[in-house]
This record gives sequence, structure tokens and C-alpha cells, in this order.
Amino acid sequence: MERKGIPSSESAGPLLQSPVDDRKPEVVQMKKQLGLLEGVAIILGIIFGSGIFISPKGVILEVESVGLSLVVWAMCGLLSMVGALCYAELGTSIPKSGGDYAYIFEAFGPLPAFLYLWDAMLIFVPTTNAIMGLTFAKYVIQPFFPECELPDFSVRCIAAVVICFFTFLNCYDVKLTTKIQNTFMFGKIFALSIIIIMGIVYMIFIDKMEKFAQPFEGSNTEPGKIAVAFYAGIFSYSGWNYLNFMTEELRNPYVNLPRAIYISLPLVTLIYVLANVAYLAVLTPAEIVASNAIAVTFGDRVLGFLSWTMPLMVAMSALGGLSVHIMTSSRMCFVGARYGHFPVMLAQINVSKLTPTPSLVFLNLLSLVMLCTSDIYALITYSSFVESFFIMMSVSGILWLRHKRPNIPRPIKVSVWIPVFFIVICLFLVVVPIYYKPLEVAVAVAITLTGIPAYLIGVTWTNKPQWFHNGHIAMTHFVQKLFMSAKEQLDGEGEEEED
Repeated sequence: MERKGIPSSESAGPLLQSPVDDRKPEVVQMKKQLGLLEGVAIILGIIFGSGIFISPKGVILEVESVGLSLVVWAMCGLLSMVGALCYAELGTSIPKSGGDYAYIFEAFGPLPAFLYLWDAMLIFVPTTNAIMGLTFAKYVIQPFFPECELPDFSVRCIAAVVICFFTFLNCYDVKLTTKIQNTFMFGKIFALSIIIIMGIVYMIFIDKMEKFAQPFEGSNTEPGKIAVAFYAGIFSYSGWNYLNFMTEELRNPYVNLPRAIYISLPLVTLIYVLANVAYLAVLTPAEIVASNAIAVTFGDRVLGFLSWTMPLMVAMSALGGLSVHIMTSSRMCFVGARYGHFPVMLAQINVSKLTPTPSLVFLNLLSLVMLCTSDIYALITYSSFVESFFIMMSVSGILWLRHKRPNIPRPIKVSVWIPVFFIVICLFLVVVPIYYKPLEVAVAVAITLTGIPAYLIGVTWTNKPQWFHNGHIAMTHFVQKLFMSAKEQLDGEGEEEED
């Protein structure tokens, strides 16, 4: 890895300028091919993934009551909308792909940005891919094992197959992937609509609102429990900031980025709260906690002979979320490598498909490693702590950049209380679990700290021995030949020798 810096947005060189639309055919560069519909589909596609079909159990397990569970879901939606407003300012004032990585770099410098990238690649990106793959596998297998434990090895094998398949699909064609995601998006909304309609009908005509007669009875208000419940809910909303990873591939990002956010988040919050009302109208908290696949249990109770359709629809939802998460997160890895914080071989683009194939394959391998466990809720807690911390740091960058560089263009500028409110809530979610889940927090912090020596050796150490350079160059050439990839070029750039 070579040492490079990200120029400020005031004096960015050609490397960081938004790519133009009228490129020469021979330029090796990702295309601006995503419009407003694709932007909305990406956000809805990744949010409507596996979370809403697994996280209700994680929330009710901690808070133990119907009313407090719904409050947590509504607050998670509010927090996501507030965060999305902050990211609209970040994404339009720093119009670079890479999302949080680029924002943290601009605000706080290379080391915090590298630590974010390090944790993203080692913890929450592959963990989220693993969770979505496992969710798909469990819902596919569940109908064949209605009364017994699911075969763990089979679940993990199926999850591995779908992760590899959608990695290949993202390597093959971005446009094809987005078309498939549009289809999945409408399928997911249809599945959630069935859950909501059937749940409300059951609540009004069969249950007679009995489960909501005393909604807060038995609530557990311990701060640590509430924080962990928020982690489960926030995981279901995660993805509201992922379109920012693809800013350079979005047409007219100053308009389409905020519009996609404003359309998606209120819709998601409404659907999620109504879906949880439906779950809780049909199933008791104890039944939800005991279920391995809550939507399957729900379908068995209310859909009768059509109950077989529910695991199919949930499986499609998980696949759509997995596909879009693989696509967006690979851009973060690509951008980090392009700026010298990961090996340059990961900043290569396939010369015919114009996709970041090496980054996609690299994250695929890490996702497969995460399948060493099938405990979804442990993975959620493990990854959410780290992700919440760095999202808080990104939003803190709004306040710091307004002080440090007040004159940069800000097409969208939110009121100062919005990032302050978001930071306070995130601080609560980061600090409280330290006492309630010390082991998970300790492991996450330890992995983060290992990024410091990796940064010192890989980025700041300039006088590396010749054998290190030779090995790096040989590996880069191997990756280029294996994936038919080359260094990204902008219009007017000539051929350059590989480092």
C-alpha cells in the first residue's frame, strides 16, 4: 500500500472529481447510470432486507412488552430519518463515493478514516452479508423442519452459495443487478403488505385488540436492555446511508441523493411500525421469542393453505437486501484502495464490465469467513456497536467541517440541532452497552485497535524493503490478469505504469 491523501473538496484533483457523463468508450471508469428510481430502489432494497423478519424477536427479547417494542421501532425510524438528513448534507457537500470513509477523512484525517475502513471490511460489512445470507437459508429450510432445530451446516452452506452468486452477479453487470433489485423491491413491499393487512384484519376481527389492552405491562426499562433492543431495530433500518457510497455513479447527485432519502425513510418507518403491529397482533411476545422464523410462524397462523408463500417472499427479500449490500459496500472498499488505504489491487476495475471486481471478490471471501457462526443475534450486536460509533463520528464531522471549512459549497444545510440530537442518541447507544455486553464491545474495540499497526505499516511506512514492493506488484499483476482489471482512468489520462 502506498501513502496517499484525499485532497480537500476545495482543491480536489482529477482523481476526486465527479466523473462526467460523456466519456470516451476506452476509459476504464465506473459509469453514472443510477437515477432517482434506482436510488430509491437501492435504499429500499437494502433496508427491506432480512432485518424486519428477524429483528422483532431481538427487540421483544430485550424490552419484553408490546408497547415498548413499538416505541423502539418508531424511535429507530426517527433516528434513521434524522441521520438521513445529516447524510444528505454530507453527501452533497462532499460528493465522493465511499460514504462514511470519505466524510471521516475530510473531517478528521486519514487515521480515523482508515480505522473505519478497517472495521467496515473486517466487521460490519461481511457480518451484514452473512446475516442476510443466513436469513435466506433459514427461511428456505424452515418449512422442511417445522418441529425441530435447523441443520446448522446446511444453513451455512446455502448462505455461502447465495453470497457467492450475488457477488458474481454484481461483478457481471451493475445495470442488470439494479434491475433485479427493482423487482425484489416490489416483491418485498408486497410481502410486507400481506403481513400488515392480514395482521390488522386479525387484530380487529379475531383478537379484538386484546393483545394491546395493556401494551406496557411487563416492560423492561433497564438502559442496557433498551440500547441492545435499539441495536436490533437499527439493524433493520441499516442501509439508509448506503446510497452515499455510490455518489459518483448517481446521475445529478445534488438532486437525486436527497430526494431518494426523503422518499424512502418515511415510507420505511411507516411500513416497519405497521409490520410490528401485525406481528404483535397475531403472536404473543413469548411466541415471537420462541420462533426461529417469525414470518413463517405468522404465516402458519393466518394464511392457512397459502402459508407456504411466506418463506418464499421472505427469502426473496433477503436476497434483494444481500445483492444491494454487496454492490454498495464494494464501492467503499474500492474507494479506500483508490486512496492508498488498502492494497491498490482492490482499486482495479474490470475492463469490459466496468465493475470493481477485485473489491467484490475480496469482500465475498470475508463474508464467507463470517459464516463460521450462525448466531444471527450475536452478529447483530457485534457489528452494530462499531457501526453506530463510526456513524456518530461521520455526523460529528458536519459540526467540525462547519467550523473548520465554513466556505465549502453546501447545497443542503440542516439546522444545527439535527446533528446534535443524532450524536447524543448515538452516544447513548455506544456507551450503555459497554456495561451490558462487555465481551462483544471488547472484541469490537480490540479489532479496531489492530487497525493502528496496520495503518502504520501499510500506509505511513514509506521505506518498505524491496521484497515487499516486489510482492505487492506481483500480486497486483496477478489480480489484474485473473479478473481482467485495470487501474481507473479519467478522460484525458494516458497510460500509467503500475506502482
